[in-house]
Amino acid sequence: MGGCTGSKMANQVGDTDQKAASKQEFEKVVDPDLEEEEEDNDDDVMSDSAFNHKASTKMRGSVSAEAYGEWNKKEAFEVPVYPKSEDQESRLKETLSKSFMFRALDAKEMKQVIGAMEEVHAKEGERMINIGDIGEFLFVIESGALECRKEINGKDTLLKTVEEGDVFGELAVLYNTVRAANVDAKTDCVLWKLDRKSFNAIVKESAQKKRERYEGFLAKVPLLKTVDSYERSHICEGLVAEAFKEGEVIIQEGDTGDKFYIVEDGQCKAVKEGMEDKALDYHAGDFFGELTLLKDQVRAATVTAVKDSTLLMLDRRAFKRLFGGSQQLSEAFAEQENKYLQASSA
Repeated sequence: MGGCTGSKMANQVGDTDQKAASKQEFEKVVDPDLEEEEEDNDDDVMSDSAFNHKASTKMRGSVSAEAYGEWNKKEAFEVPVYPKSEDQESRLKETLSKSFMFRALDAKEMKQVIGAMEEVHAKEGERMINIGDIGEFLFVIESGALECRKEINGKDTLLKTVEEGDVFGELAVLYNTVRAANVDAKTDCVLWKLDRKSFNAIVKESAQKKRERYEGFLAKVPLLKTVDSYERSHICEGLVAEAFKEGEVIIQEGDTGDKFYIVEDGQCKAVKEGMEDKALDYHAGDFFGELTLLKDQVRAATVTAVKDSTLLMLDRRAFKRLFGGSQQLSEAFAEQENKYLQASSA
């Protein structure tokens, strides 16, 4: 069925509760393409030097805190909550969903992150960051623009301008390093800042738990049983969970395909126009969408959620990077296609 063939794979697996042993591991957890992204580390330059004021009144939500190994023991921590309008929350959610560090958060975790962001203001020309400051906050720009600058060969050089909708300062927070440049407000700005402790408590721990769960789940998928744990680990790096409601269309016949799916839980159904009596059901562990990506063809059937379902998704880039060079997996995909074609022609 072209881009909608799949393998019948059962057995779900529960979460494990192991913690990463080193902070370097998190780079692999949050974004498999981090090393490939064309990001200039010098734009990660914000610190708390200009934002030292405390919140006057804030609610608090409990969460267990930093959990990233023996080098940094876990401690109790309460994530702050700063009130926001529905419009502000909506804009922050849209922006954060595009950032590699936040795109894997579930709805509850995203709400926690947004709640923990504090509004700050910068005047035009105001020096916000001094080079060498420790990275204690990451920032989202609601309005305005800032310039990231540093001295290169004795000359003050503009490295990058960050504007409305940009997230910046995240790398120094992630790696607990100093800022690489000075930052000045090019215009009056409204910013939202997230402190490092809240980031660690919500984002790092969440990403690690998801990685462990995905590794256990993929180990039970027959297609990947012969793949060693190292390769499965790399596959986990690219997975993003997507939720679909009962009756929601996941793949539309005739569309250009850019996603590969594995069913984590729920049930889906593939139907090709004119072959409604030969629908193909997908359950936990089944996959679909691979042939479209392998052969660069349009979707050959429509896949719909039969009931509320959670799917693990790889986009085209991650799929090609992880599966494109594997002869073993390519043969397995081809075998599944042949089996379906034989069944549909019977």
